[in-house]
Amino acid sequence: MRIKSIHIYSHDHRRRDLSFKEGLNVITGRSSTGKSALSEIIEYCMGVSEFKVPEGVIRDKVSWFAVIYRFEGEEVLVAKQAPSNGAQSASAAMIRRGTNIAIPPFEGLEANTDDTAVRVILSKLLGIPENRTLVPMDQSRVSYAAQINHTLFYLFQKQGLIANKDQLFYRQNEPYIPLSIQDTFPVLLGIDSPDRFTYQSKLRAAKRDLSLAQKKLDSLEGAIAGAQISAFKLHSEAVAVGLLAPATSDDDFIEKLRAIEFWAPLDSQQSFGETHEITELEAQIQKLRQGRREIQFKLDSTRRYSAQAGGFVDEAIEQRDRLSSILAFPKKRSTGEWQWPFAEENLGLDVPVASALLSELASLDQELEAVTGERPKIDDFIAVLEQESRITTEAIQNLEAKLVALIEADERLENLRDRAVASARVVGRVSLFLESLAPDREVSDAENEIYQLKGKVEKLKLEVGDDDREEAIASVLNNISKDVSRYIDALEAEFAGTPSRFDLRKLTVVIDRPGRPVPMALSGGGENHLAYHVAALLAIHLYSSKNGCPIPSFLLIDQPTQVYFPTEEKYKEADGTVERTEADADMVAVRRLFNLFLEYVREENPGFQLIITEHANLQEDWFQEALVEPTWSKPPALVPEDWPEAEGLRI
Repeated sequence: MRIKSIHIYSHDHRRRDLSFKEGLNVITGRSSTGKSALSEIIEYCMGVSEFKVPEGVIRDKVSWFAVIYRFEGEEVLVAKQAPSNGAQSASAAMIRRGTNIAIPPFEGLEANTDDTAVRVILSKLLGIPENRTLVPMDQSRVSYAAQINHTLFYLFQKQGLIANKDQLFYRQNEPYIPLSIQDTFPVLLGIDSPDRFTYQSKLRAAKRDLSLAQKKLDSLEGAIAGAQISAFKLHSEAVAVGLLAPATSDDDFIEKLRAIEFWAPLDSQQSFGETHEITELEAQIQKLRQGRREIQFKLDSTRRYSAQAGGFVDEAIEQRDRLSSILAFPKKRSTGEWQWPFAEENLGLDVPVASALLSELASLDQELEAVTGERPKIDDFIAVLEQESRITTEAIQNLEAKLVALIEADERLENLRDRAVASARVVGRVSLFLESLAPDREVSDAENEIYQLKGKVEKLKLEVGDDDREEAIASVLNNISKDVSRYIDALEAEFAGTPSRFDLRKLTVVIDRPGRPVPMALSGGGENHLAYHVAALLAIHLYSSKNGCPIPSFLLIDQPTQVYFPTEEKYKEADGTVERTEADADMVAVRRLFNLFLEYVREENPGFQLIITEHANLQEDWFQEALVEPTWSKPPALVPEDWPEAEGLRI
């Protein structure tokens, strides 16, 4: 994936085009001409919603931004409108795909998708495989899929970053970004393959199942251990009431308890005549109580019915009295008929409303007659039920008195009944305890499940190959670090000739001096920091290109030679002119840097696209050929001076 061209549109529908080629691309010129904004435009059109273009001419005069990305055999145009009304982000986007995309006119710009879709399409075309980042199970952060937005760290080296001793990658100083770089690096560098993602998902699921199975087994074993103690206590209670004989030390208390699970009182209790009579009395009392409940139910229902009927009678009488007032209407003198006051003359009460009222009055009279006729029968029925209830209650009281007398008459029977009750209570607890015990097969099934899951986990561990993964990461870092050392040597930075390496854990470059490694943050001088940045980024892209890794094949570096000028003012005063550059800069170091860039894109990584925005300018033919446009000196610049501002910004 490379940049074919960048396009910006004015508010009055004009368009400015900027084309790039493979290899070295240089844009040089004065300050505030829009050079540094190119990276912000590219990022904005790669599915990033945040609009990072600085305030000023570009925000005021540009209405749409577009970038055409070139893939193998396909081109993709992504266009986005500048955020409106002072907003700081926009997600609506326009996307077109084809083998040779035509640059659309302003009238052809229309959003047809959003940033999420842009990221998905670009990620797929770039070749980022289906993946999930590997997050240790003991950490709270969640796994996620690496997409094209996770390659931005390796694509931009902006003005304040290129020589920063504390920060190697773009956005590295933002919260959570270092973890994001570390998580997605193995995916983007081809260490974590799609198969590995599948096996990782299966391994996580198997480990989760194994943990649940182990908890289940622990619970069952804990229940069994507690069951032995409970069985011993219940056995002691059974011995106390005479259900079991005292135990020996070798007894299985649970098996002993199973022998009394279905215990019932002995029939020897029936040898006492009183016991038989008591049983009959209890049955009679129970039957009478049941009969009394039925009588009481009928009595309550009848009383409720009677109360409802009484209420109906009262309401019906009141309604009838209201309707009867119709009969107070005047009579017609000529015929003697009742006259409906609202009817036409001589119609009497034959109009529909009058007929309905008279019909309702007749119906109420009939219902009142029926209800009042049934009322004496209901009252008689209630009296009969009350009498039956009193008789039944007296019978129950008599039988209960007789029962108490029989029980008190025989102390032996009372003791026997107490023992039976106590035994029954113990048996009840024993039955409940035995029902709650886990069957032996549950324990064996749980043990078998754990055995199988452990085998599955071990097999998946081999498929995932965590040890192999660490070795693979170390191997990739070693290969990258060799080139880091080589590029640092080529730039003749401090500690040149000493092995250097890219440290993924700390996201920095480390110089491995004998006895004491030196991280980039502890090395001195902007020239050294520039060298470490350039070396690390070029080495990562070289490895990516050689191994077909899904990282875009371009790198934009903003103002790298600033460290070779005596002051920042002198650097800005260069204004993209050869004369000022040669007068003020360390030309040996400047040429050394650009010679490295040129050799990198021509020999080491052919087809790679290196975009450099600069104040410096060199007179060499190869440098002049690398210029994208003539020196930007206002004009020309990124945004033409005659472009109008948006309506809301004009004064």
